[in-house]
Amino acid sequence: MAALFPPWSNTLLRLGVGAIGATVVALVAGLFIFVRTPSRRGQNEPPDQPVQFDHRHHNGDDGIDCRYCHASVETQASAGIPSTELCMGCHNQIWTQSPMLEVVRRSWFSGAPIPWNRVHALPGHVYFDHSIHVTRGIGCSSCHGRVDQMAAVSQVASLTMGFCLDCHRNPEPALRPVEAITSMTWTPPADGGASQRELARAYGTRSITYCSGCHR
Repeated sequence: MAALFPPWSNTLLRLGVGAIGATVVALVAGLFIFVRTPSRRGQNEPPDQPVQFDHRHHNGDDGIDCRYCHASVETQASAGIPSTELCMGCHNQIWTQSPMLEVVRRSWFSGAPIPWNRVHALPGHVYFDHSIHVTRGIGCSSCHGRVDQMAAVSQVASLTMGFCLDCHRNPEPALRPVEAITSMTWTPPADGGASQRELARAYGTRSITYCSGCHR
C-alpha cells in the first residue's frame, strides 16, 4: 500500500514544530527583555506636567533645598509634593501674571490640587520608605540624579530590583553626611571609604537583602 504522505513531509513536520517552538521561546524571551528596557520603565522620558516647573531654576539657581518642597522626606515613606499654598507663598509676589502659572492660580482659587503626574512609580508590591534612607545617609541624587540640571524631571535610575539590591548588599559607598543629603554636587572623600565606613557605624547601617525588607 502506498504511503499516505511522501517521505519529505516528516522533515517538513519537524521543521514546522521546531519553528513554532522557537517562536514561542522568542516571544517569551522578548517580553522578558522588553520589560527590562529603559523605554518600558519610562526611564529618561520626562512625563508632561500641568506646570512647567524647572528644577534648574528653583534648585540650581535659587538654591531651594529639596526638603522645602518635599517636606515629608525625612519623616514619612512618601517624600510628598508641594501644595499649591507652598507655591503661592512665593508666586503671590513674583511672576504673579505669568501665563505659565495659570494652573497654579486656578488651583489656588478653586481649592483643587494641581494634577501633577508621577515621575518615579514603583510596583504596588514594593515598599519604599524615603525617611529611612534619607536619615541614614542616602542622598537625593543617588536615586533621582542631578535634578538641579533638569528642566523637566525624569527617572534616571532603573529602580529595578537589581538596582536596589546592589546598594543594599553594599551600602557603604553610597553613604554621605546628613548635612549633604540634598547636595547635588557632593562626592565621596578621597580616603578609600574610611569616612563612609565610619558613617555606616554611626548610622547603624545594615545590609538588608531579606524579602520582607521591601515586600510586605
